[in-house]
Amino acid sequence: MSTQKGGGPRSRPQKHQNTIAFKNDKYGASPQVKKANAKVHDGLCQRCKDILEWKVKYNKYKSLTQPRKCVKCLQKTVKDAYHIMCKACALRLELCAKCGKNEEVVIPLNKEEEEEVEEEAGQQRQGHRRKKQDPHRTDEEDGDFDDDEDHDDFGELDSDCNECDSEAAGK
Repeated sequence: MSTQKGGGPRSRPQKHQNTIAFKNDKYGASPQVKKANAKVHDGLCQRCKDILEWKVKYNKYKSLTQPRKCVKCLQKTVKDAYHIMCKACALRLELCAKCGKNEEVVIPLNKEEEEEVEEEAGQQRQGHRRKKQDPHRTDEEDGDFDDDEDHDDFGELDSDCNECDSEAAGK
């Protein structure tokens, strides 16, 4: 045992000291490890930033598979693991996106980056609202064709092909 029950601090140094530091990509980095190593932890206070960097360093960081719900706007917009607020709310309220405290943010969020995130979210919402197509509906009902002109497969007018008309008349 390292210390006796009820004893004070340890009086001797650690018996077995690691000679080589832990490397999270020692045996080849997986795509998850590469993504975690490349991630910039912005919009966080110093304590939360250190916690997330420790998780990445010692292979404890697990990324989100689906967006989580933001505690401020109640939308599924939290894309980063261990965060409780989306970037938009954290930027607007000037809070840490992980702990939610009003601490000094070490690496501030960029407003342009946040606008891109909001645009992507808007595009995803529009993508899910596509019309369902009726399998019994014909192409003419869709309004895809112009009724004024008669086009063939290559977009040319049938009346432009004089050679075809003369061959068809000769047969």
